[in-house]
Amino acid sequence: MYTSNELLFPNYAISVIRDMRGPEWRDLVDSVVDLPDDAPEKLAFVLMMVEFDGCMECETDSYRAMRGCVLCATQTLRRFRGSDRELLEMYAQALDQIEEYLEREKIRWIA
Repeated sequence: MYTSNELLFPNYAISVIRDMRGPEWRDLVDSVVDLPDDAPEKLAFVLMMVEFDGCMECETDSYRAMRGCVLCATQTLRRFRGSDRELLEMYAQALDQIEEYLEREKIRWIA
């Protein structure tokens, strides 16, 4: 009945959505897809997709969840009427959030 669902946007879906947009989007995907899962750039990409796709509001018994993360992300990217530049700005904001968090946590670990 249910597909194999993730709680948040999964790393394996990054390569699947590579060709959903234009060259700037493909360049972004190419720059993060092969990074380690804990690389700040990859974490930022996942955070951007979690916020963009609305993963936090997704219910396991919803139609969206039953279709799976890849189809949800694909549909969200198809429906987005903004430019690739706007997506890259969303990524830059997510990267700033990740870097701020890592810096803040580093201070906690040192103290």
